[in-house]
Amino acid sequence: MRLFLLPISTRRTLIYCERVEPKLTAGSKPPLLDRVTQKVSQTWADWEKSEEKGINAWKKTVTRYGNAAFKRIPYEEWGLKSVPPLSNKWREVIRKDKPKIEVLFPGLFLKEQKVPEILEKLALERQPLHRQRMIWSAIGAPLTLPFALVPMYGQTLLEHNCAIPRPSSTLDELYAAGLMNPTRQGTRNAPVPTNDEVKRVAELVDGQTNNGTEDVMLLQGWNGKLIAERFKLPEMEVEVERAVEQVEKSIKAKEELMEEKQEIEAATKPSQAPDTKK
Repeated sequence: MRLFLLPISTRRTLIYCERVEPKLTAGSKPPLLDRVTQKVSQTWADWEKSEEKGINAWKKTVTRYGNAAFKRIPYEEWGLKSVPPLSNKWREVIRKDKPKIEVLFPGLFLKEQKVPEILEKLALERQPLHRQRMIWSAIGAPLTLPFALVPMYGQTLLEHNCAIPRPSSTLDELYAAGLMNPTRQGTRNAPVPTNDEVKRVAELVDGQTNNGTEDVMLLQGWNGKLIAERFKLPEMEVEVERAVEQVEKSIKAKEELMEEKQEIEAATKPSQAPDTKK
């Protein structure tokens, strides 16, 4: 298992887990939660393929409304669902063996000292929301329950010094290439950025943040496919796309709110009386 920290913007980061499925001995079965999750995922996929009309039309309707609801779930929680559940067995393994879990990130676009802070923030801030989501999922739509069953690894890994930050030059190249080219195809056709070009792009982005006060986008939706392809993790693509969409909307909403505030202040500011003294 290894974790990816993918900054979507200079102030928002997606976590994604590359899971390594354990080898099963002859006659053994995967853990119950894994079997349930797989069954539900397959059922959901089958329902999505149902016809719009006919006896199974209700299945299509359920998935349509369900997918619309999923879009409102914060991308942080979608990323966390890629992290395997922290069972008592795994908790004991972490406590005794202290396995080293790599945390990959683009070191030129995300400072290494922020990695523990981000992991801890995700662990402490999102866990209460996860529990709440699990309760409402169980009540409202049992099929969505596995999406909510994501106990946190982050805090446990930090407590036992298991999370090992690994700056990735590959991620740096992918981020720089995405910022240097306007399209996915253009990025594919362009030569791999040199180390100097990557550093120059990172410096330009840092300058745009105005000493960290401004939130600047680092990825576009189409970047997700290129990153997923490079690391051979196809499921990562949709997570990046979803995160980019949500962060873009958030930044745009904040900018519009600031513009509205400035217009109101300008309109309500008392005009200066003319100077009649001569």
